[in-house]
Amino acid sequence: MPVYAAAMTGPGLGAIATVQLFGATAETLLRGIFRKKDGAPFELVQGRILLGHIVDNGATLDEVTVGCEGPCCFAIHCHGNPLIVERLMALLRRQGAQAVPSEQLLARILARDEPRDSIRVEAKLALTTVKTMAGAAIIANQVKAGLSEKVRQWQDRLDSTPLEAIAAEAGDILKFSEPARLIVSGCTIALVGPPNTGKSTLLNTLAGREKAIVSETRGTTRDWVSAEIHLPPLAATIIDTAGLDPSLRAADAVDQAAQQRSLEIIQRADLVLLVLDRSQPAEQLTESALEPLAGKKVIPVLNKDDLPSHFDPAHFLNRPGPAVPISARQGRGIEDLIHAIHRICNVVEFTPHLPVAFTDRQRHLLRRLQRSSSRVLAHDILSQLLESPLISPSA
Repeated sequence: MPVYAAAMTGPGLGAIATVQLFGATAETLLRGIFRKKDGAPFELVQGRILLGHIVDNGATLDEVTVGCEGPCCFAIHCHGNPLIVERLMALLRRQGAQAVPSEQLLARILARDEPRDSIRVEAKLALTTVKTMAGAAIIANQVKAGLSEKVRQWQDRLDSTPLEAIAAEAGDILKFSEPARLIVSGCTIALVGPPNTGKSTLLNTLAGREKAIVSETRGTTRDWVSAEIHLPPLAATIIDTAGLDPSLRAADAVDQAAQQRSLEIIQRADLVLLVLDRSQPAEQLTESALEPLAGKKVIPVLNKDDLPSHFDPAHFLNRPGPAVPISARQGRGIEDLIHAIHRICNVVEFTPHLPVAFTDRQRHLLRRLQRSSSRVLAHDILSQLLESPLISPSA
C-alpha cells in the first residue's frame, strides 16, 4: 500500500495546520524527514506527541509536533502559513507520498477500521461536514438504529417478504431522505423577484447584519450576495439575486450576465423566496419572470407590509403556495416566513430516528432496490449497501 498524504485543515491563514500521513511505510517516510528537538532517538507510539523539526536537505522547514494516531497513521501539526503547508506537501511528494484530498484519506483510514460496514464509514465522514446539531443526530442514528439496521432487517426478511413491500419501504426512506439532506448538508435559498421589491433588505434582516446594499434605486443589485444563516433545524445559505427582469436579458453585457447568474442560482437552489412589493400592483409579476421557477419549491413573499397594499391576492390563484406578508424593513412577519420555510422543507418536527439515505451512493442503491425484480438482485444491492468498498483499490 502506498503512503498517502493530505492537508486536513482548510486553506488560508491559521495558527496551526495538520497534514496526515497514512500507509504501510508512512513511519519510514516520516523518520526520514523528522528530527526530535533534542536530537535524541524516538519511538512513534500511539497517543504520544513529539516536538521537533521537519528537515529538507538538512535545512529546517518548520517546527512541528508529530503524533501517532493509529497503525500506519501519523499527524504532522505545523504552523498554519499556507506556504509552509505547501512546502511540506511538496516534500512529502518528493519522498514518495501520494497527495490525496482530505476526505479520501479519511475514507481510507475509516475503511480500514470498519471494513465490513460502509454505512458506518460514511456516517463518520458525514459527521466531519454536518451543518447542524440536528443533522449530527440524524447521521449518528443511521449506524445503530437507522439505515444500517433497516438494511440488516431487509436481509433477514428477504426470503419471506414480498419484494413490493421492501420496495415500498425503500421509497419511504428516499422520501424522508430529502428533508434529512437539508438538515444535514444545509439548504440553499434564493431570493428572487422583480427589481426593488426589498430582496436585499430581507437578506440583511434574516442575516442579522448588513450584507447587501439597500437603495431606492431600481436594480441596485447586479451581482449575487450571500449570507449563512441559522433557522434551526436548518442551516441555510441565502442568496440575494439581481432582480428578475426578462427585458434585461437583451440589454447590455453587465445586465445580461446578472440575469444569467440569477437563473443559474435559481436552478441550484433548494428553495426560492419569490419577493414581491405588496405596495405595487400585481402586474409586477409577469409570466415570463415566473418561467424559471417551474418545478422549484417556491414561497411567495409579499414585502412592504408597512405600506398601503395595491397587490391583488387573487393574482396568486394557481400559483405555488400561500403568500406570506412581511415587512423586511421593520422585521414584521419574519417568524411566519421562517415557519413557512420549515413547512415547505418538511422539517417541522422531523425525527432523527428515521432511517434515511445520506449519501449519493445510498440513494442510488435504494432507487435500484425499488426497481429490483428478483431476490437475487435485491440481495446483491443490500450487500452493496453494507459492504461496498468506498475507495477502489486502484484509486
